[in-house]
Amino acid sequence: MRFMKLTPLALASLAALTTLMAGCSMAPTYERPEAPVPSTFPNTPASTADATPAAEIDWRQYFTDPRLAGLIETALANNHDLRIAIQNIEQARARFRIERSAQFPNLGLNASMTRGRPSQFGPGVYESDTVNLGIAGWELDFFGRLQSLKESALAQYLATEEARKATQISLIAAVANGWLTLLADEAQLQITRDTLQTRIESQRLIQISFNNGVISEIDLRQAQSLTENARATYAQQQRVRAQDENALAVLLGAPVPPEALVLGARALDGVAPMADLPAGLPADLLTQRPDIRAAEQQLIAANANIGAARAAFFPRVTLTSMIGTASNDLSNLFDSGTKAWTFAPQLVLPIFNAGANIAQLDSAKAGREIALAQYEKTIQSAFREVADALAGRATFSEQLRALRAQTEAETARLKLANLRYRNGVASALDLQDAQRSLFAAQLLAVQTQLAQLQNQVTLYKVLGGGWTPPEDALSPAS
Repeated sequence: MRFMKLTPLALASLAALTTLMAGCSMAPTYERPEAPVPSTFPNTPASTADATPAAEIDWRQYFTDPRLAGLIETALANNHDLRIAIQNIEQARARFRIERSAQFPNLGLNASMTRGRPSQFGPGVYESDTVNLGIAGWELDFFGRLQSLKESALAQYLATEEARKATQISLIAAVANGWLTLLADEAQLQITRDTLQTRIESQRLIQISFNNGVISEIDLRQAQSLTENARATYAQQQRVRAQDENALAVLLGAPVPPEALVLGARALDGVAPMADLPAGLPADLLTQRPDIRAAEQQLIAANANIGAARAAFFPRVTLTSMIGTASNDLSNLFDSGTKAWTFAPQLVLPIFNAGANIAQLDSAKAGREIALAQYEKTIQSAFREVADALAGRATFSEQLRALRAQTEAETARLKLANLRYRNGVASALDLQDAQRSLFAAQLLAVQTQLAQLQNQVTLYKVLGGGWTPPEDALSPAS
């Protein structure tokens, strides 16, 4: 049946009409939900207006130690988690382009030849040859179904890109914390080695005193116990240090270079200082934290899916149109009078599908509520992370100062106890107690110094610092 010839001008007009109609989406109007957190962080003074937010400070400016910078560069080049995140972006971008392509007509060339004989009693062999150029199954997006699907795919792409940024931020912080942990391991190993040597010497002196009948066996056994305790602690610290180095090597994707480490009890003292960061306001996290931005894009995608589900209740119009030639003989295929064309619009109106469309809409609405809850949870988790890091910044300095003062006092006490013991004024128990107290204070001071430095790393991370855009930034349209 012949209808009308679909000219190029008609095709262009129809495409323009479809584009205009697609602008009318049935998705709910998106509005950013209110952040379910207080307007300020607890016990935090107001930030100065000219302070640079952590998210705008490049990690090279914050981690100024050249040893650590080299490790981070290695991790960014080799880490498998980051490589996976980058490929996830490529995959999401491809899905977006697939959804976007559905809004345009798919023009194709089709050529076919059929030869056959109906039966042995038929008139003979017949032949049909055709060559067609046309559009097959192009949906006219009058109710915005394809537009909503495209918007959902775009939001998914943007969420994946934000997830990549969050992965890089976490990787940089993990490398910094892993490196600081190794330095702390070296410091504790040196302290334990020194303590072990001191206890071996004390045990030798106590053994001499016991052999001469000056002290009882209980003092000797106590000295032996302290010496073996130091040996056990040293073996444990060696194991922990090896495990920490292995963990850092996994992050780097390469062995940890020896020049990146510092030996000695004061290994952490040589770390280049990190800048003091302004806390800002909780509302700033909505734009500074990639994980929050990713959660919001997931919410936008879920919101767009409602539009696609609503559009399924309305008629779906598709267009198939072809123009070409047809002939009973291949040699006459392009002769005059062989021109053929078809124009076949189709309208499908859902009448009864056992509630599938209603269930699809209910599912889309539930998905939006899930995305909303995840978005709010991400904001609340971010608020707590920043508040905890700020609480650490306010207290670690005083704690470390007090522990260092305690270590100095315990060092002086051990010297006096050792002198008194050698002069026969103090007992062996007094000497052993002084050794034990000094060892505990030294280890606790190192652990607290590590916690303070790692808290600075954590604060930089939770405020959104550590993301540096690559030079070849990805674009969904490319």
